[in-house]
Amino acid sequence: MRGTHTTRARILATLVALLALQLGSLVAPAWACGCGAMITRPSERIGVDREESAVRWDGRTETVVMRFRVHGNARQAAWVMPVPRRADVTLGDPALFDAIEELTAPEERDRSYFWPREDDWPFDTGRGDGASAGAAPGGAVGVVGRERLGPFDVARLTATDPKALAGWLRANGFELPDRLTPELRPYVDRKWEYVAIRLAPEQRDTPLYGELTPLRITFDSPELVYPMRLSRLAATPQTLGLSILADHRMEPRSAIGGESPEVTFSGRVDRPDGPLADLTGGAPTHLTVLEQRFPEPSRISDDHVLRTVADTPYRHVVYRDRLLTVAGVPAWLLTAGAGAAAIAGLTVFLTVRANRRRVASPA
Repeated sequence: MRGTHTTRARILATLVALLALQLGSLVAPAWACGCGAMITRPSERIGVDREESAVRWDGRTETVVMRFRVHGNARQAAWVMPVPRRADVTLGDPALFDAIEELTAPEERDRSYFWPREDDWPFDTGRGDGASAGAAPGGAVGVVGRERLGPFDVARLTATDPKALAGWLRANGFELPDRLTPELRPYVDRKWEYVAIRLAPEQRDTPLYGELTPLRITFDSPELVYPMRLSRLAATPQTLGLSILADHRMEPRSAIGGESPEVTFSGRVDRPDGPLADLTGGAPTHLTVLEQRFPEPSRISDDHVLRTVADTPYRHVVYRDRLLTVAGVPAWLLTAGAGAAAIAGLTVFLTVRANRRRVASPA
């Protein structure tokens, strides 16, 4: 009986472990909605699975192209992005991100090893699995412009107080969370403006889901800045992915409360074409791709300000390990065979010499 209970306990423990493993595989860090805040109605929810951003800066003008991948049951949402100057908003080209991904793909190199491993003969069992690697009431908000761009209702706003922005959102059917209001104060103090966007699918009963059409936001800026402060409100770890097109390699001045930013690509693009040419005007540019983790978003202290550094190229290298062979035969086998032949030859030689000495010796 005790053996039966022990067996059941082990089976239950195994099932629990498998369930935990499956749940763990579904958990991943949220991507930073660094450029703004996503707001929805109290009865609905929306989550940002990933935010991809490409930034072009020529020393005077900054263009941010971003694409959200969202999930949830919200049929409408509002999104707020602070900008240092008056902004122009248009739709972006989805192919831009595919072009950057292709351009920055890791370099693949072969790397040989001598001794056989578990997947090589004679250790290979042949059982491989085949896997491979309008203004708000009271005039509190100034509406600079408003237009409809695909699924987006875009308003460019000025505000002298965070409550003014809350009033505009309320007039348009959205409630500004109380915890967001104080985070807008630094932007108000610096006299920044806002891009407020309503995300609404053309079919009103369809929830916002999947990859949304990219937005392209352009504004004047004497320095390359990427707003991140509003991400401090996130409740889960955040990851920022940023592709920068500028005259030189660009890196953040500080970590602003996250881990050290990692450069995953740095290289010159002498002849941009396609969507890259559309973003850069066809001029040669330097592409820098950054990735940064924020394990504790509440520690984010400011926006990212990026500076020019040396144009050191970098590309991630992925090695494909291959068994060293000579004319298709494993080198270790040839070496082992040659060694065995040498030992056998030496043994024969020593044996023959010993026999000759024995014959030549007097009786």
